[in-house]
Amino acid sequence: MKSLIVLVAVLAGLLGVPAAASATPRTSLPAPGGPFPIGMRALHLTDQRRADPWVPEKRRELMVNVWYPAVPVGRAARYMTRAESAAAIAGRKLDLPPDTLSEVGVHSRENAPSLPGRRPLVLLSPGAGNNRITLTSVAERLAAQGFVVAGIDHAYEAWATEFPDGLRQCVACGRSDNPWPAATANRALDTSFVIDTLLKDRRWSIDVTKIGMAGHSAGGSATAAAMVADRRIKAGVNIDGPFFGTVSLDRPLLLLASPIGQKYYSPTWDETWPRLTGPKERYLLENSGHSSVTDAAILVDQLGLRPRLPPAEAENQYGSIDSRVALDFFRDRLTGFFKQWSAR
Repeated sequence: MKSLIVLVAVLAGLLGVPAAASATPRTSLPAPGGPFPIGMRALHLTDQRRADPWVPEKRRELMVNVWYPAVPVGRAARYMTRAESAAAIAGRKLDLPPDTLSEVGVHSRENAPSLPGRRPLVLLSPGAGNNRITLTSVAERLAAQGFVVAGIDHAYEAWATEFPDGLRQCVACGRSDNPWPAATANRALDTSFVIDTLLKDRRWSIDVTKIGMAGHSAGGSATAAAMVADRRIKAGVNIDGPFFGTVSLDRPLLLLASPIGQKYYSPTWDETWPRLTGPKERYLLENSGHSSVTDAAILVDQLGLRPRLPPAEAENQYGSIDSRVALDFFRDRLTGFFKQWSAR
């Protein structure tokens, strides 16, 4: 699993090379492309029933971003907090203003009132080392199409995530053993807890019969595990993540792969495929990279950093495909899949 950590370090390319502060361009995510304006609320949740597996003296805490169809009022949401941006830039020794990443333009409005209507829910789980913000472009597309979307930050599994009491680093990423099979099972528990919480929250009217989940890399592994553990999840998408253990599912599953994921994880895909007895599809996006589904490729290109990356890292993370073409592919496929299988 070491390859997983190497491949999905937080915004790996974006935060891995220096850039001149004086030449920093304005960065923004692509327009979501949907009929609904979007709101975003950040939630701090604590599961009092569970100890945190990484810090057992604490209860399990999560940061969750919820994107949803909203009344278009209020200020623009922040892509990440100033503290997260400053920590990322300082940690990578970038010659950038410390608030650069917190100033990335998004299309949702902070705490905007939710539009009326009963909505399907999609949960998103990020890759190992990544926090929830790396799938913002995917989340905004789904929300603009009428979904409530919950991006889950699994505590101590991402770099520099801000909680109310300060920044937390990735404890799992520093382990010499392979913690990710156990982390995947724990993420399944996180997911069920988030579903329970959102179904009770009156700010959103979520249809319990219309729940889906998608995840990138370790989040893709977690999607399969969560579907096994919680039958409320009607359909799932694994984006370039391995399967751990025995996964048997009778519900729709879409596997979206990059060439680098195909190289490392195809043995687990091949082993699991016969046990997926529901509707299923496996698709390889040629020339894509392991992180093409994330916001990182778009931001790397806007900051002009791709030519400065080591060639092997650029190929593994982003491939040779145009970053916007790749992101549009993933957003279109996820939206179509969830409209077909979890929202109808």
